[in-house]
Amino acid sequence: MGFSMQPYGIQSMLKEGHKHMSGLDEAVLKNIDACKQLSTITRTSLGPNGMNKMVINHLDKLFVTNDAATIVNELEVQHPAAKLLVLAGKAQQEEIGDGANLTISFAGEILQGAEELIRMGLHPSEIISGYTKAINKTIEVLEELVEEGSENMDVRNTEEVIYRMKAAVASKQFGQEEILCPLIADACIQVCPKNPANFNVDNVRVAKLLGGGLHNSTIVRGMVLKSDAVGSIKNMEKAKVAVFAGGVDTSATETKGTVLIHNAEQLENYAKTEEAKVEGLIKAVAESGAEVIVSGAAVGEMALHFCERYKLMVLKISSKFELRRFCRTTGAVAMLKLCQPNPDDLGYVDSVSVEEIGGARVTIVRNEGGGNSVSTVVLRGSTDSILDDLERAVDDGVNTYKAMCRDSRIVPGAAATEIELARRLKEFSFKETGLDQYAIAKFAESFEMVPKTLAENAGLNAMEIISSLYAEHASGKTKVGIDLENGVCADISTMNVWDLYVTKFFALKYAADAACTVLRVDQVLKDLIINRDCLFTRCLNCSFSYKWLCSIFSRKLTILADSMLKYF
Repeated sequence: MGFSMQPYGIQSMLKEGHKHMSGLDEAVLKNIDACKQLSTITRTSLGPNGMNKMVINHLDKLFVTNDAATIVNELEVQHPAAKLLVLAGKAQQEEIGDGANLTISFAGEILQGAEELIRMGLHPSEIISGYTKAINKTIEVLEELVEEGSENMDVRNTEEVIYRMKAAVASKQFGQEEILCPLIADACIQVCPKNPANFNVDNVRVAKLLGGGLHNSTIVRGMVLKSDAVGSIKNMEKAKVAVFAGGVDTSATETKGTVLIHNAEQLENYAKTEEAKVEGLIKAVAESGAEVIVSGAAVGEMALHFCERYKLMVLKISSKFELRRFCRTTGAVAMLKLCQPNPDDLGYVDSVSVEEIGGARVTIVRNEGGGNSVSTVVLRGSTDSILDDLERAVDDGVNTYKAMCRDSRIVPGAAATEIELARRLKEFSFKETGLDQYAIAKFAESFEMVPKTLAENAGLNAMEIISSLYAEHASGKTKVGIDLENGVCADISTMNVWDLYVTKFFALKYAADAACTVLRVDQVLKDLIINRDCLFTRCLNCSFSYKWLCSIFSRKLTILADSMLKYF
């Protein structure tokens, strides 16, 4: 007769197969270590000289990028503490659309500082208290570093927009910002509504076409559809547009249902009536003044035949989102079925033309009218991964424009702000009494990560750069940053490298919040993934499942358990 050991302590409370870690070494330091590993991955991609990462996701799709948001999204991070940093990066991406790398890298850096403090003997709650004071002081100092007069910005002034957007775009595509920024600025200004606060990021589209180079990229006021026109009519100028979401097909006629036909004559008559019905509908559309028909679904052969006869150009847009954008561009109202449109439902385009760009046939819909229409940046490049990366740079630029519509204040870029924050926070830590001062000093030291990483990524001597930056800032030159091209320290106002205040504000805030959340965790309780035996045991605990399983388990236990795993 065997004895089973009765579990005691926390084991007796949780079910079999759980994992429990507590205390400084087991929980806090392991969590910090996981976060450090994540920030090590993103850090080398920080700044204009950031290295690319090659990520192959679970679908075998290849990403070659230095965009931290894309990297961490595709990595599928499993560790719960590192996931908190990923969530902070995502929050930054949602809020501003840029600065996710700074958020994750800085959070990793201040957690590393926390680890050193814990090894010195500080308690996590004392570190959190110091970090909270430090981030509040950081935000206070950050406001003082805002460039005077930058809040009174005209968001429709191309030069000012490029001036503020340059750093965000250069951090993704260094060396290409001179070509990209004017394109993005033009596209954004064209679709900026009367009240800039209502700027919609979705109104700036990107069309990626293989071939050519970045210098062949253009901007279209309107839309670029990656498809050919359906019929033989390929060009139309100053035309009215009718949009049918349900498609242009014979099924749109009233003659649905079963028809009993006895002889050939009846069949011919039936075909003629159907033909006449379709012709009548297309004729009605043509008479309403429309010259272009846009279909959201299939275009029938017979309907297309009559469209050709009445000189109507036919486009097919299968994506409902694209259809919605098309309606926004042209001012048309999408109708559910083929019928005669009201004059108010018709849209207008300056021109619709099918052109061949780099071997691909695209339909360009131009509409020069102002207001909340859509503009498209046509990007050209040699490979798909280059085009994807260019798209991310455009996306960052557009998001930066949206952020500057909300708050156009700027702070010095090129690590000038970070060094000043580090210097001022160190001074602040000397005035503090108690153990907080150590945490504040560590927080201040963490800011050195930015100039250090920028210098290392550019192949410069980081220690030399940081010490000369401190020397310049100590003498009152608060706008001195790193000139990466020449590898020296220089006044950033001569280089025109500015960062948006809101980007820095949210990045630092989210990083500090995520780091403090990780430090607050002192126990990790983890339910292990259910395996087949576990699943079977769980089913045995439930009488209904047990009877049900017994009836079918004899044959396919393994297959059933595998397929059911996802339901438990």
